Amino acid sequence: MKVDDIRGQLRRRGVAGISALRKPELVKTLARTMRAEGRGGAARRSTGPAGRPSASRGSAAKKTTAARRRPAKSAPAARATGARATAMGTRKAAPARARTASSRARAIPARATATGSRAKAAPARAKATSTRATATSSRAKAAPARAKAAPARAKAAPARAKATSTRAKAAPARGKASSRSIGSSQLITSLADRPERPGRSLVTRNHEVIQRWARARGAKPATIAGTERGDRPGVLTFNMPGYRESSRIREVTWDDWFRTFDSRRLNLIYQEQLRDGRQSNFFRTENPNREDG
Repeated sequence: MKVDDIRGQLRRRGVAGISALRKPELVKTLARTMRAEGRGGAARRSTGPAGRPSASRGSAAKKTTAARRRPAKSAPAARATGARATAMGTRKAAPARARTASSRARAIPARATATGSRAKAAPARAKATSTRATATSSRAKAAPARAKAAPARAKAAPARAKATSTRAKAAPARGKASSRSIGSSQLITSLADRPERPGRSLVTRNHEVIQRWARARGAKPATIAGTERGDRPGVLTFNMPGYRESSRIREVTWDDWFRTFDSRRLNLIYQEQLRDGRQSNFFRTENPNREDG
């Protein structure tokens, strides 16, 4: 018999308090009730499995009347019924126990496989740990080298800043009146720069480059008389023997010439050689904000 069938039998016999009982207790309670019916005790007031009174007198009376109308089973019959119910429950439980045992048997290889996988993974984890330890050691060894390199970089910073400043000063100044020749001229920023080809137009603001070009031609720094601005030179030029000689040219010092050159942000456009390779004396100072220097 199923649990619900046993509970139905007990409820029809007026037994209360059976909702929390398990199947073995329900079978015992049903057997006791049926034995009591066989002894003629069905007319007594029905009680629960622990001797508790039933839920209501009216329902108990109705159930007792119904029990009287049904033919009472003898004690041997009741015991046989209980035995059959127990046997049926045992037979039903057997397949469930078999299924549980089969599931446990299937789970054993799976656990063994997982254990093997963990065992195989252990060397890999150990190797990874060793690799991390080696990397940490390498970083620790490299730290002193980086610490030694830091002062060197700090010392090199002023040199880089100076080089950057030199390049900035050598770059041509540009303004609204910059000539087209600025864009087409090769930029010369240091003594190491050389023209790409003979006859190439060059532009620079580098003081050393300008001085080298002038000394190679015997040129002296000069200004045009009458263009001075107070005690400062006016239009900048060079006094070059045999080239652009004029009575208005007045020589000045290199310091005065470069001070004016830098304050006005002038560019020197010049040539080193003509196209045929001969030395060129061409030069022109250009003010990017005015027509000429």
